[in-house]
Amino acid sequence: MDKRYLVDESKVWFRKESGWPDEVPRNIEFPKMGLGEMLDESVRKFGSRPALWFLDQWMTYDELGRNVAALATALHNLGIRKGDVVSLLLPNSFQYVISYFACAKVGAVVSGINPTYKPGEALHQIKTVGARALIVLDALYPQIVQPVEKEAAFELVITTNIGDFLPRVKRFVAKLLKKIPTGAVPASAHALSTLLRTPPAPPKVDIDPEEDAAVYIMTGGTTGVPKAAVLTHFNCVSNVIQCRAWLYKVEPGAAQVSILPFFHSFGMTAVMNLGLSIGAWLMLFPKPPLMKDLAHQVETIGPSEATFFCGAEVLFQKMADYLEANPGTHKIDNKLTMCISGAGPLHRHVLEKFERVTNGRLGEGYGLTEATPVVSACPFYGNRKIGTIGLPFPGTEWKIMDMETTSRELPPGESNIGEICVAGPQVMKGYLNRDDETAETLKVFPDGKLYLLTGDLGYMDEDGQIVIRDRKKQLIKYKGYSVYPKEVEELVAVNQKVSEVAVHGLPDRETGEVIKAWVVLEPAAKGTITEAELLDWCKKNMTYYKVPRHIEFIDELPKTAVGKVQRRELAEADPIYKAYHTSNEE
Repeated sequence: MDKRYLVDESKVWFRKESGWPDEVPRNIEFPKMGLGEMLDESVRKFGSRPALWFLDQWMTYDELGRNVAALATALHNLGIRKGDVVSLLLPNSFQYVISYFACAKVGAVVSGINPTYKPGEALHQIKTVGARALIVLDALYPQIVQPVEKEAAFELVITTNIGDFLPRVKRFVAKLLKKIPTGAVPASAHALSTLLRTPPAPPKVDIDPEEDAAVYIMTGGTTGVPKAAVLTHFNCVSNVIQCRAWLYKVEPGAAQVSILPFFHSFGMTAVMNLGLSIGAWLMLFPKPPLMKDLAHQVETIGPSEATFFCGAEVLFQKMADYLEANPGTHKIDNKLTMCISGAGPLHRHVLEKFERVTNGRLGEGYGLTEATPVVSACPFYGNRKIGTIGLPFPGTEWKIMDMETTSRELPPGESNIGEICVAGPQVMKGYLNRDDETAETLKVFPDGKLYLLTGDLGYMDEDGQIVIRDRKKQLIKYKGYSVYPKEVEELVAVNQKVSEVAVHGLPDRETGEVIKAWVVLEPAAKGTITEAELLDWCKKNMTYYKVPRHIEFIDELPKTAVGKVQRRELAEADPIYKAYHTSNEE
């Protein structure tokens, strides 16, 4: 076994009382294989089993394998070679999965684009990664690509319609009734449906899993500056193996609710790649569905006690709210037995409500794009500690380092808050063409291992589980006190009239920063409490330096495509923030 990924078993988190499931190995083998090989292995093992469900259509592993091989052959025939970058402007769909693995087979690097991007945002990503080809949904081309097509300068464009895999008659009627969106595409574009009829004969491509990139995923990183994380085939496959070991009871035939977008690392690894690796099938949604529609699908096609759901907290909150408001409407008890919340903190009130109305189990995971992304999770089958991010995955080491120097490891204890640093086979190769940023983020520690400096702050408890306080960049400094937005959010959310809350610091000349809370009230609570009354409640229930100076009621918190709350967006739009920075510029 590669010594880089042998974990020191003397570490505190391997004590029996830490809750590590006995069946999960501490150290496991990480084979050096490509993503294409990983899929081939699943096709051989699960051939006739269902692999994908989309728009009421099914695709087996055998069918998926044939489609991937056909498109890989076509891409090679069209001149796509190892190292070429292919942008995918597609929602979760048959087409995304096929395109992703076809690129992997020919050694091309995938860079998924957020379908909600504006043209300028898409162009920035296309130029950052140096995309040579584009596979795009026709309905998205006119609004996102056409305004910037000259600057993008794609050598190859492949288009597809969302209904391409529907039966011919159903597709014709749906288009006739304008139920399927379409869009004008270049005359020179190739139709994906035509390319999939290519006789499958994919080329043999020599891939070095540890060196060759599989995906470029855009991230704000640990500094907030947009850049592309380089994730190798080894990173991607290793993180799947780690997830698979953690969820060792999941068997072929399980369902993966696939709402998280696959252009995001969380959806890519914990949903698409993991699901197809274990013989599960993906319940694909091109955009977040209405909760009544999701509950209906889970009820009607989700297997009992084997429906796995990864998502951001907002999805679990919406599902819990819907089921609580509509008791007895859907029979999904015991179906959502394995749910993981990631892409941001999971608050206790959301977890408890979701588990109560679904009779399922919801755990918190932790990761970041630079770690492909999964680093840790609460044990599904062992003892868990609500409020922690659980235990590091097999082959993963973590440390709490002094946040000022990152050269001194801090011992366990709530008073020892520092930066979370992570080592393991899932840690990225670096940032694309950003050697300076890479050097600041990846460091070799005295134990000889390469660590990722996450930019997240937290402490380790006596059992080696970590409690996250906040992002290094979002730490609020009020009169010398360190205030963690996540903690304030949790305290404000204790008020039963509060549905969601986001907290950020605003600049203040006297105190350094003051705390502001943007609050979404429960629907039934609107009009029953004022901002001043909630502020008074905070003063009675929180220590003075954690009490928000300002509270603002809003209808909805801004979130990313995966549901992560955009605290900074709220702060930068605030009049106090704007006035401070305007006066400084003058």
